Amino acid sequence: MSAHLLPTVFLPHGAGPCFFMDWQPAGTWDRMARWLGGLSAQLGATPKALLVVSAHWEAPVFTVNAQAAPGLLYDYSGFPEHTYRLEWPAPGSPALATRVGELIAAAGIEHAEESQRGLDHGVFIPMKLVFPEARVPVVQLSLQQGLDPAEHLALGRALAPLRSEGVLIIGSGMSFHNMQRFRRDNFGVDSESLRFDAWLSETMSLPGEFREQRLMDWANAPGGRDAHPREEHLLPLHVISAAAGEESGVRLFEDRVLGSVQSAYAFGWVPG
Repeated sequence: MSAHLLPTVFLPHGAGPCFFMDWQPAGTWDRMARWLGGLSAQLGATPKALLVVSAHWEAPVFTVNAQAAPGLLYDYSGFPEHTYRLEWPAPGSPALATRVGELIAAAGIEHAEESQRGLDHGVFIPMKLVFPEARVPVVQLSLQQGLDPAEHLALGRALAPLRSEGVLIIGSGMSFHNMQRFRRDNFGVDSESLRFDAWLSETMSLPGEFREQRLMDWANAPGGRDAHPREEHLLPLHVISAAAGEESGVRLFEDRVLGSVQSAYAFGWVPG
């Protein structure tokens, strides 16, 4: 990792609190959990702060959580009781929230701040593995309702200066998210997931302008709408991709889980 420019990272956050409970079949999420648990060591340096765009927060305009000590939002249902007592007491950063708002406003994009909502499971579940000591300040940023790819690419471009300010920009989603096509028995891999993952990995390897053109039209990609009937779990990738400018991306991780391919990507990645 460059000493002056942090990478941007898109990671899969699993299913609800999957990493912190028994799952059938056993071991379904173990490989992903191990990868998440080793990610911070691969960075080579500790970020000053985290800016996380989660698939699980949509607001009328891009909205920044400006709390100094954000709580947790257990926005899942039907899971074991102990998963509603998980803790991850990372501090917030009102200063970073203000800076994020300034950058968004400078790009002519409407935004808001809020100070009540807790960090949702798209943030605290994976970050509890990546940064278990919960010492790095974290700010969450919403998606924009309407889920327009162009708006989320524009957001990413606006956030790019944060990379030189010690902020690790993270997109938390899933590269395949079709609840109707997940296979509980984990037998075989969905052919449309394979097709979309191949397209997505090829797209991430392209320079910025060509990558953005393809991401704008992702729904017409091979397997696109089969992979994402609704695009909220993909758009965090648009944000971190655009924040990388012309840099090409790399696939950091691939897993086969619940009959799908799940991939993680990074831009500006130089392993520590």
